[in-house]
Amino acid sequence: MARYRESSDSSPVKQQPAEEIPGTPRNVQAIVEKIRAKCLARGASGIKGLGTFFRIMDDDGSRALNMDEFATGLRDYGLVLSADEVQQIARWCDTNGDGTIDFDEFLRHVRPPMNETRMRLVDAAFNKLDANGSGTITVEDVARMYDPRHHPKYVSGEWDAEKVFLQFLKSFDSPADPDGTVTREEFHNYYAGVSASIDLDVYFDLMIRQSWGL
Repeated sequence: MARYRESSDSSPVKQQPAEEIPGTPRNVQAIVEKIRAKCLARGASGIKGLGTFFRIMDDDGSRALNMDEFATGLRDYGLVLSADEVQQIARWCDTNGDGTIDFDEFLRHVRPPMNETRMRLVDAAFNKLDANGSGTITVEDVARMYDPRHHPKYVSGEWDAEKVFLQFLKSFDSPADPDGTVTREEFHNYYAGVSASIDLDVYFDLMIRQSWGL
């Protein structure tokens, strides 16, 4: 019997029990959980995909959006919120009062929390790829190191190795914005979605170690 599943891009990921964000008003927490659930309904790469939408809109490379850009990004990604909900979450994210939202910080709150053990494993995999310590890896590095033989669809015979690669790489680069690079935050966002589908640490550990040769 299968003990874990690595969710495909399009397979909905079950929502883990909500974990409150310290110091967050209950109304804002409810909005964050709503956004999280809708992202996970898109599969393991749902939160990463939202980040890609925000990045496309970030014309000046500041990794911050104004309220109108933030609202447009949510809407274009299919996350329908009321105007009041958008204003509440935007005000909460605008920590320095300059009228902008740091979307990396926002995504850190939205992604399902990973415990310390899982986060260390994900960081170990990223560090193995990021040999020069730049904080950014290339899609080519990911393809070179990732072992598709441990993907459930390869094991079942449903996909061949090439299709596993193509689907996996789609999780890290967008056809609309193919920059060919993956940041640590993007790596975390992807594996936070995967983590939400795996109940036991031992099987998450096994999946990461087998996939990246740790």
